[in-house]
Amino acid sequence: IVLSGGDDRLWKTWGFPDGNILLTGEGHTDWLSGCCFRPSGTQLVTSSGDTTVRLWDLSRRGCILTLRGHARAVRGCSWHSCGDFVASASMDGTSKIWDVNSERCRYTLRGHEESVNSIEFLPFSSTVLTSSADKTLSLWDVRT
Repeated sequence: IVLSGGDDRLWKTWGFPDGNILLTGEGHTDWLSGCCFRPSGTQLVTSSGDTTVRLWDLSRRGCILTLRGHARAVRGCSWHSCGDFVASASMDGTSKIWDVNSERCRYTLRGHEESVNSIEFLPFSSTVLTSSADKTLSLWDVRT
């Protein structure tokens, strides 16, 4: 199964090798910039130009949580390997670490001078890697 999102404001899961669409999700009001599966495979997260991050339950085929807090478009998202945290990167120059169980932002990472364009958790760690339009990469320990 492959997951995609695009300018049409939709995410889609595709079955391979046939390439048929298995599921489609709608709810964002602007383009999708990122999407990825929860490590357990039961949910996914999407990021969008509408400034939100959304969690989706695949069995319910719908959005179960909308995370708000960025002032500009969200450029990327990533799940932590434990499945309890989501990271987001925004054009507002910040990144956020979201606790999906408490449904709130745990940390806001500030330090880039321009848009944060991507974010990834390093596997099985509390370290996050961000890249920015200010031509820098940053490593963050989200515990501190």
